Amino acid sequence: MSHPVHSPDHYTCHPSGVECIEITRHMNYNLGNAIKYIWRCDLKDNDIEDLQKAVESLQDEIARRTMSPRKEG
Repeated sequence: MSHPVHSPDHYTCHPSGVECIEITRHMNYNLGNAIKYIWRCDLKDNDIEDLQKAVESLQDEIARRTMSPRKEG
């Protein structure tokens, strides 16, 4: 059953049957957000807006990684 906060339709209707949070909880904020917006973009009415949000999250992650020292390995 759909719930507007805990499990709205666009959270649980991906063809894989997997809820996005099961994947993104293993990522940092920016990467998880980008995946979330890509994952759900075809499940909501604002697909272009969601893709733009994904790009913004990726750009922020690139900037963050560019500003901080790289880990070897």
